Amino acid sequence: MVRRLRQGSPGGKPRLGHAGSLLILCCCFVIAGPLSAAQVENMRLWAAPDHSRLVFDLSSPAQANVFTLDNPSRLVIDLDASQLRSDSDKLNLQGSAIEAVRTGVRNGNGLRIVLDLKREVEPEHFSLAPNEQYGHRLVVDLTYPGESAVEDPIDPIEAMIREQEIAAQRAQAEAKLGGKPQSPAAEAVKKAQPHPKRDIIIAIDAGHGGEDPGAHGPHGTREKDVVLDIARQLQQIVNRTEGFKAVMIRDGDYYVGLRQRTRIAREQKADFFVSIHADAFTSARPNGSSVFALSQGGASSETAKWLADSENRADLIGGVDGNLSLQDKDEVLRGVLLDLTMTATLNDSLAIGGQVLDRLGRVNRLHKSRVEQAGFVVLKSPDIPSLLVETGFISNPTEEQQLKSASHQRDLAQAIFSGMRAHFQQNPPPASLLAWQRDNSRNTAGNEYRIQPGDTLSEIASRHRVPLAMLKQANELNGDAIRVGQVLRIPNS
Repeated sequence: MVRRLRQGSPGGKPRLGHAGSLLILCCCFVIAGPLSAAQVENMRLWAAPDHSRLVFDLSSPAQANVFTLDNPSRLVIDLDASQLRSDSDKLNLQGSAIEAVRTGVRNGNGLRIVLDLKREVEPEHFSLAPNEQYGHRLVVDLTYPGESAVEDPIDPIEAMIREQEIAAQRAQAEAKLGGKPQSPAAEAVKKAQPHPKRDIIIAIDAGHGGEDPGAHGPHGTREKDVVLDIARQLQQIVNRTEGFKAVMIRDGDYYVGLRQRTRIAREQKADFFVSIHADAFTSARPNGSSVFALSQGGASSETAKWLADSENRADLIGGVDGNLSLQDKDEVLRGVLLDLTMTATLNDSLAIGGQVLDRLGRVNRLHKSRVEQAGFVVLKSPDIPSLLVETGFISNPTEEQQLKSASHQRDLAQAIFSGMRAHFQQNPPPASLLAWQRDNSRNTAGNEYRIQPGDTLSEIASRHRVPLAMLKQANELNGDAIRVGQVLRIPNS
């Protein structure tokens, strides 16, 4: 409240003119401005398997203090100079660590929110500035210790270095055994372990989620909803197919960081990663499906570059960012390993992408007739072949309706899987059921040998007293490249 100033003041002080009164009034308003209460206009909760995210929509920024209390377990959120204009009783707590929410006034003009917890949490909080979708926000993340899908993730390059070091140490130990390595005759008949016949793991990533709805269609359809429906259809198709297993990156309406998505796939030992999205543009005219692989040298077209930028901004909307750091590795080694790994991975991605694009063209119009390449963050896994599939333009009214159709979603999912399956039938991972089925269909007589670290093709041929050319022919090998874990047929010489 601003009081009216008198024309004179006690103690013989000089009177203030109109200009002076106006200056003081302005100063009072400036001081009072920041003290106005921020309104908590809405509260939203996103429950994920390894964390919960609580979002407060604010009318203006507010200082927050977040801390935990024990016996019983609680999380306290204090907001300075704030008022609650939302009904906390309407918050859906299902699937989260929160048992109940209590609110009250603190220090006369502040707001205290107490979360009664069902389990231990590790809280983090941060503020987000307004963007095209939301105003000011306070985000409180509750991470569940011991259940993070990416807790202590192993850098794939570091894992490769460790594997090389272990192989070298094993070779040194064998060389020292008895003062000399074992004779070829002693090693010749190392019987291979039973074939694992493992499933090929497909990591399915439904784009966006939770706080990040993705693009909107003209009738309000949200990208995050339709791509999750398609992802679930794809999951069912994959799991019904012998020799394949699906891993869902997210299976609910919650946000997963872009880097975290590939880390989850790596932790689950995925053989392939597919990220499902629905395209959008400022015009309603564009339509059709697209398939993207990672570009090492930048986007392959202006459209691809613009699209990559818009998808990569999702982490800013979600309030998460991260980088794959290899700075602690030797520069030369880092460059060589990344070059070798990324080249092989990208080649596989492009090959699978061509198969997927061909099948998508049978159920939907193609926006581009070839696999596009762009710098999507979600595709930057150096060791897992990855694709991003834009199933259609949600900004196109016709395709928006198609994307909402369960039958069209199923057709899209089937097309995506058919392309992947065609590739893996021709190029199955060595320890997979598909590889075992392919090898047994040859009906090649002889024993099997599983390749160990340090093995070379010529050494294996010599050890088993088989001509190198015959060993290559029996296993359909064009060169000398072999992989640890690969099972070779040893033909009778």
